Amino acid sequence: MTTTLVRVWVGVAAATMIGLAAWTPVGAQGGKTTWDGVYSAEQATRGEALYNGQCSKCHGDSAMGGDAPSLADSGFAGSWDTLTLQQLFDRTRTSMPLDAPGTLSRQEVTDIIAYLLRQNRFPNGSAELSSESMQLGMVTYVATKPEGK
Repeated sequence: MTTTLVRVWVGVAAATMIGLAAWTPVGAQGGKTTWDGVYSAEQATRGEALYNGQCSKCHGDSAMGGDAPSLADSGFAGSWDTLTLQQLFDRTRTSMPLDAPGTLSRQEVTDIIAYLLRQNRFPNGSAELSSESMQLGMVTYVATKPEGK
């Protein structure tokens, strides 16, 4: 009975690992950064429209600050440096917009983050930034451009 139970657990563990490996993008297995083109240009454009409607009244035009801090300067970059996009997503989703926190959908928040990445001069890529927590958690915000990027 014990041998059978061990075999079942080993089989479940192996299937889980294979499933995760198949689900996780190849580049994300080693970890991605904001310099790896983690959002698409189209997504940033959608995010800009959302930003203008939901965020600009406090954070200013082009995310350069207003009544609330800039979201596109070295201060913002320094605050998020080495954290994950999941952390930025969670903060944004639960506390913004200030007059109606938690009202934006996961996709809307992700699109706004794509816009902010563009405003902070991170390169875009061909794929959209995922709104899934696990995927966002695999992308690290790196403020300073690494050599070779």
